[in-house]
Amino acid sequence: MRRKIRSFYKDEDDDWVAGLDCNHAQHVRHRPPFIKRPWTGSEAGRAAMLGTELDCIRCDRLEFPPGLHEYKRTPVFTEATLPAALRRDHKTKPGTWALIHIFTGRLRYTVRYPEERCIELQPGMAGIVAPEMEHCVEPVGSVRFCVAFYSSAAPVDTVR
Repeated sequence: MRRKIRSFYKDEDDDWVAGLDCNHAQHVRHRPPFIKRPWTGSEAGRAAMLGTELDCIRCDRLEFPPGLHEYKRTPVFTEATLPAALRRDHKTKPGTWALIHIFTGRLRYTVRYPEERCIELQPGMAGIVAPEMEHCVEPVGSVRFCVAFYSSAAPVDTVR
């Protein structure tokens, strides 16, 4: 999935890494003849690349990035209370990841990108939802589940 570059930093080997808007990171080495990225060598070159897109294979593989914080959780849904909107194709907003938590039963989770994949979720197996990736769910018989939403923003301290 195409993701925008939002920052750059150097790793422990002194190679440039792009921070993507999905919260994954990707090396952007300049290693001719296989990879030609001369723009990594200057601050102006890197700055000019901010906002451009790279393919994020970690999003394609539904890899949940580290360091995210839960900011919202749905009520527990059943096969009877599952909103119609979740049964249709829909997406999370930019930068928002989600985990589908199954308490009882099974839920068919269909992801549309990079190719259609159907995953049958059950207790102990969270469904990972990447930002802006079309998906839908369908109960397989009786089910109880909720969806937790995550972002990179630090959680708000509600204790005063």
